[in-house]
Amino acid sequence: MNSGKIVAIITGVISIVLAVAYLILVQLLDIRGEMIPAPTFNSEQASINNPLCNSRINNCNVLGQGSRII
Repeated sequence: MNSGKIVAIITGVISIVLAVAYLILVQLLDIRGEMIPAPTFNSEQASINNPLCNSRINNCNVLGQGSRII
């Protein structure tokens, strides 16, 4: 056998192994069941949990002092 055939066979085997591993991974992730959405919360809860918010005036300074959006 010449080296070109050996390289082709090796890369083919690697390709098949990766494809089978991917299919197994997808099946394992699919078995876990239905995905549930992330929990939602209202803005009042966000201002309580956010240390950058001043709860007395309900003003959130998310970007910090002196920050500007360009």
